[in-house]
Amino acid sequence: MVDAPGSSSSLLDALAITRIIGGVGVTKRPNGSWRARIIGPDGKEHAKHCRTKAEALRWERAQLDARDKGQWIDPSSSTTVADYARQWAASRPHRTGTAQRVEGMIRNHLEASSLGKRPLVAVRPSEVQAWVTGRSQVLAPRTLRLLLSLLRSVYASAVLDRLVASSPVVRITLPSDHRAKIVPLTVEQVEALADAVPDRCRAMIITQSGLGLRISELLGLRVQDVLWLERSVKIEVQRDRHTMQLERLKTPASRRTIPLPKVAADALSQHIAKYEPCDDGAIFAMADGEPWKQNHIQRGIINAGVKAAGLPPHTTSHDLRHSYASWLLQAGESVVTVADRLGHTDATLVMRVYGHLVPGQEDRTRKAIDGLWAQADRNRTAKITRVPNQR
Repeated sequence: MVDAPGSSSSLLDALAITRIIGGVGVTKRPNGSWRARIIGPDGKEHAKHCRTKAEALRWERAQLDARDKGQWIDPSSSTTVADYARQWAASRPHRTGTAQRVEGMIRNHLEASSLGKRPLVAVRPSEVQAWVTGRSQVLAPRTLRLLLSLLRSVYASAVLDRLVASSPVVRITLPSDHRAKIVPLTVEQVEALADAVPDRCRAMIITQSGLGLRISELLGLRVQDVLWLERSVKIEVQRDRHTMQLERLKTPASRRTIPLPKVAADALSQHIAKYEPCDDGAIFAMADGEPWKQNHIQRGIINAGVKAAGLPPHTTSHDLRHSYASWLLQAGESVVTVADRLGHTDATLVMRVYGHLVPGQEDRTRKAIDGLWAQADRNRTAKITRVPNQR
C-alpha cells in the first residue's frame, strides 16, 4: 500500500530520508511554514521554522557556511546571561574581595534583572542600553561603569567560547559622570583630626596623610617595612578587608618605596614605643591586639573625629590620601612623581583627579595666550618697519 502524497507517514519518510542523505534539509510543514534543519558541529540537530522556503534556505545556507568555517553559534542555546556570568566569574583568578564584589554585582544587577534572564545568544544592543539606563536610576555613575565593564568582559569571553557571534555591549550611552573637584584638607585640618581621635589612632591619621596610603595599606604597614636609617617606607602588603589577612599588593606599581617625612617618622616611633603591634607585625592594632577593621576605622573613629574637629561632614580616611597628593603638587612635584608615590600606573589619573590643584595654572594660561599675541604684534611691527631692498 502506497501512502498518499502529503500524508503524515510520507512526511515522516521524507524527514528520515533527509537525515540519511546528509543531516540537513528544508521541508514544508502541514501548516504551510518551512522547516530548515542542520546538524551542528556538536552532532545535534538544530532547526528553525520560517514563513517561506527562501527564508528557510537562507538560514540553512548561513548555518552551514558558519559551520564549515568553524564560526557556528548554537542559535537555540538556553544559557542565560546571568548563568554564563557566574561561569565566567568562577573561572577568574579573583582575590576574595574582588570575587565577592563581582558576585554581588551579578546577583543584584544581572540575576535580578530581565537582562540576566535572557538567553545569552539572543540579547540585542538595544536591550543592553535599556538595562544600563534602568541601572543608572539606582547606581552611581562610577559603579555603573564598573558593572558595564563586567558585562563587556562576560560577552568578550562568550565570543571566544563561540557561544555568541559578537558582543551586544557596543555603543552604549552612559549618564554624565560629573564629579565635584576635590578640596583637600589643610595641614591644620589634619592636625585637628589627629587631636580629635583616640591617642591609639593619632599616628594612623598622621601616617596616612604623610605617606598617602590607602586605608588597606595603612592597616597592613608592618614594623619591618619602616626603614629608619634610609628614611623610607616599603609598601608591599595590605590588610584584606574580608579575610583580615595580610596580602601582597596586586600590581608592581602598588608595591613601592616612599620617602619617610619627619612628621610621619616621629608619629610612628612614638606609637611603636607606646603600643604593641599585631601578631603578624602590623604596626596598628586595637587594644586587644587584633587588627583594625576598615569599617571600624571610618565609622567608629574617623566620623567621630571629623565631627569633633568641625571638618566637612563627608570627610573619610581617603581624604588624607588626597591631601598628600595635593601637598606634593603644591610643592612642585611632577605628576609622574605623585603617581609613583600613590602607587598608580598611569599619571593621567593623577592629572584628571588633582590637575586643578597644580599651582600657577591660571598664570601660565594667561602668559601662554598673551605671549602669542605679543609675538604676533612684534611680527607685524617688524614688517611695517622693514626697509625694502634697494636695487
